[in-house]
Amino acid sequence: QVQLVESGGGLVQAGDSLRLSCTVSGRTGSVYQMGWFRQTPGKVRDFVASTSRFGDMSDYADSVKGRFTISRDMGKNTVYLQMNSLKPEDTAVYYCATRTSLISLTRLRQWDAYEYWGQGTQVTVSS
Repeated sequence: QVQLVESGGGLVQAGDSLRLSCTVSGRTGSVYQMGWFRQTPGKVRDFVASTSRFGDMSDYADSVKGRFTISRDMGKNTVYLQMNSLKPEDTAVYYCATRTSLISLTRLRQWDAYEYWGQGTQVTVSS
């Protein structure tokens, strides 16, 4: 089993920055690619960013490209989402997710590609 715990969410103003963290525990050696998604009430869970097993490749949704950066620290079993120039439309619950086998970066944009999910952390951006 793999457990994911997100942290770092909060209430900020437009233009501010936040860094989300997702710490992996359990069978950490079985963790491959990781991703961040976000969800607002009544809507589907949207892809935000993903990273390869060793962090050498990443992918971003067009809406966050150039503002958000995904990274991972293998030694700390943690993946980060640095969010800069936040906008009110970034307000959502942010979830990290992972899987235990390799698939394409394209496939990682789909929420059903992931096997394990965290509980989510709320990010609220005021205008």
